[in-house]
Amino acid sequence: MHERAGTVALPEDLIDIDDVISAYYDVEPDPTNVDQRVAFGTSGHRGSSLDGKFNEAHIVAITAAIIEYRKSQGIDGPLFIGRDTHALSEPAWRTALEVLAAAGVDTRIDSRGSYTPTPAVSVAILGANGAPGALRTQGPGLADGIVVTPSHNPPRDGGFKYNPPHGGPADSDATGWIAARANEILEEGWHRVPRIIGSSLLDSPSIQEFNYLKYYVDQLDTVIDMEAIRNAGVRIGADPLGGASVDYWAAIAERYGLDLTVVNPVVDPAWPFMTLDWDGKIRMDCSSPYAMASLREAMTPDADGNTPYDIATGNDADSDRHGIVTPDGLMNPNHFLAVAIEYLFTHRPQWSDQAAVGKTLVSSALIDRVVGAMDRTLVEVPVGFKFFVPGLLDGSVGFGGEESAGASFLRKDGTVWSTDKDGIILALLASEILAVTGKTPSQLHREQVDRFGASAYARIDAPANREQKAKLAALSPEDVSATELAGDPIIAKLVRAPGNDAPIGGLKVTTEFAWFAARPSGTEDVYKIYGESFKGGDHLAEVQEAAKALVSDALS
Repeated sequence: MHERAGTVALPEDLIDIDDVISAYYDVEPDPTNVDQRVAFGTSGHRGSSLDGKFNEAHIVAITAAIIEYRKSQGIDGPLFIGRDTHALSEPAWRTALEVLAAAGVDTRIDSRGSYTPTPAVSVAILGANGAPGALRTQGPGLADGIVVTPSHNPPRDGGFKYNPPHGGPADSDATGWIAARANEILEEGWHRVPRIIGSSLLDSPSIQEFNYLKYYVDQLDTVIDMEAIRNAGVRIGADPLGGASVDYWAAIAERYGLDLTVVNPVVDPAWPFMTLDWDGKIRMDCSSPYAMASLREAMTPDADGNTPYDIATGNDADSDRHGIVTPDGLMNPNHFLAVAIEYLFTHRPQWSDQAAVGKTLVSSALIDRVVGAMDRTLVEVPVGFKFFVPGLLDGSVGFGGEESAGASFLRKDGTVWSTDKDGIILALLASEILAVTGKTPSQLHREQVDRFGASAYARIDAPANREQKAKLAALSPEDVSATELAGDPIIAKLVRAPGNDAPIGGLKVTTEFAWFAARPSGTEDVYKIYGESFKGGDHLAEVQEAAKALVSDALS
C-alpha cells in the first residue's frame, strides 16, 4: 500500500502531456521485441508511448489489419469510432481515421468532436444493425466499431479496442487474427500503409458525423425507469472522474428532468484532481476506495446524518465501469452486482422467465446464492465480457457482470441494449433501486447478507515469470494433487468455465465455504489470486496462503 493512497495527486505524480504525445509519434517500436509488439488482452491493445508499446506505428498497423479483417468477414457497413479522455486517445483516433479514410471505409465520428463512452459505441453499432428488433449479425451493410481507450489505466497509457457487428468486445479468434496481421505489417513496413494526412482529413467523403450522445441518451428510458427516479426526487451526484461520460450526465439530467449534479465536470488528461490508487498511481478505477476517495468524502454524513446526494456514482475514463456510493460508503462491486441482479430479475416482468444470469468465475459466490434462491440459471464464464455477448444478443442472458465493476443488462422489454459493459446504466440503476424500493443498494445488500451469509473477498498478486504464467494458463485438474483447501475438502478443480466450457486461462478451486482462482497477468510478471470465504477474513487469509502454495506446487 502506497503511503499516499487516497490522497490528491501532487505535481510530481502527473505525466508530462507533451512528452507522452511526442513519444507517440517519435518512438518507433521494435517488432522483434515481444514487449513492443501488438498484443490484445481481454480489452484490446494497451500500453504507453513512452515504453514503445502504444505508438503511431501500432495504430497504423492495427487499423490496417482491422480493415483487412472486416473485408474478409464481409463487413462493409459503417464503422463507428469513439475515444476517451486519455492524452493518447485523440492522436490514436486521428491516426486510425487517416488509415480508414484512405481505404474508403464509411466511418462515423462524434458530431460534437468530443468524447464517446464505450457503451455509446456499442449501442450505435447494434442500432445500425437493427436493434432493438430485427438484429442482423450477418449479411451486407453490417456495422462494427473501434473504441480508443485504455479504460481505467493510468494517464500515460493508451488503448485500442475492436467491436465487431455484435457490438461487444471481439473474441479471441478475431483479436488473434488482427494482432498477428498487425505485427506482420509492423515487420513489413507500416510506413507503406496508405493514409490521408493533413487538414483535409475530416472532409473526406467517407467520414460522416454521428450524434452518439443524443442517440444513446434518448433511449435510456427503454432500459432504466427514469420516470421512477424523477418522481421520487432521488438526488444524484455523478462523477465522471474526468472521463468520457462528462457531457452525457449533464444531458441525462436535462433530458429526463433529474435532480442530478455532475460532481466534477473537469477534463484534464493529466488527471490532477484524482486521488492516488492503492499503489500510488493515478488510476480512474471507480471500484477502488482510494481512487474514489474524494467522492466518498463528499458523501460522508454531516452531524445531522445528511449527505448532499442520496446516491453518488463514478465512472472510469470510457464509462464502461461503475462505482456506487451510498451514505454507507463505496459499495464493493460484487455486493452491488448481487443487489442489481436480484432487483432486475424481480422488477423486469417482460424479461423471459428463462433468462439466465451471467457472471465471471472470479465474481462473488454471493451471486450464486442469490441466483439459486430466485431459481434462475447461472452462467459462469471466464474473465472477459465477450463471453456474455451471445446471451445478451438473444435475450437468453438478462444480465452479465464482472467482479471488476463492469456489467450490462437488457432493455425493459427483454431485447438487447449494449453488448459491452455500460457503467452509465449501472449507475442509474442504483437510483432506480432506491426510487422503487425506498432502500439504497447498500441497505439491500445487508438484507442479502442476513439471508445468504457474509463473505470476505479479495484479490492479491504473486510473482511469476513468463514461463510460469504460460504453465499456469495450461494447467489441468490432474496437476493439482491437494484434496483440501484451508481445512475444507475440495469439491471442484476447474480449468474450464462451467457456463460455456471455455478455458479459463488458469485454475479455480472450490470448497463448500470458499474458493480461489489463479490467473496469469497479461501485462506484469505476476499471477492474480482471487479468493472468497464465507467463514470470515481470517479464513480468507488461510485460503490465500493455501492457494499460493497449491499453485506453486503445480508450477514446480
